[in-house]
Amino acid sequence: MTISSKEHQLNEEIRDKELRVIDVDGTQLGIISAEEALKIAFEKDLDLVKIAPQATPPVCRIMDYGKFLFEQQKREKEARKNQKVIEIKEIRMSSTIDTHDFDTKVNQAIKFLKGGDKLKVSVRFRKRTVAHPQFGEELLVKFKEAVSEVGIVDKPSKMEGRSLVMFVAPKAGK
Repeated sequence: MTISSKEHQLNEEIRDKELRVIDVDGTQLGIISAEEALKIAFEKDLDLVKIAPQATPPVCRIMDYGKFLFEQQKREKEARKNQKVIEIKEIRMSSTIDTHDFDTKVNQAIKFLKGGDKLKVSVRFRKRTVAHPQFGEELLVKFKEAVSEVGIVDKPSKMEGRSLVMFVAPKAGK
């Protein structure tokens, strides 16, 4: 029984006449015919796997392919476990936000930044408040000062439609 794979050719899938063969322990068996290499692999109850198809002649290795795939998946899983995914969290405010509500938003932002996430802080302008963007600018300056201990401005504020948007990233040491 053969395990088919898109990345490697196995056993009977190898159509080349001559192959450079590497044994299980890493020793080179030299350049031999595909039939002979396949016979050696089957005698050892292992698979013949083409690992370098672009070489001349192609390089094949005698190995337990199932065990090889298992270990490769295990390494990939370990690598995924160790990487940190940075999310972009959004904090929305209006230009007429009250003091207590502002403090609550700042505390939430500090919690996100300490968790290692980036922030998108947006000030929405509704109805006629869009005529006074300076209130939003003042609010974002106040917000920037409030989170300055744990975060730094990644992208300064700019208008996007009816919102004023600023990006804040966590400080490196936090």
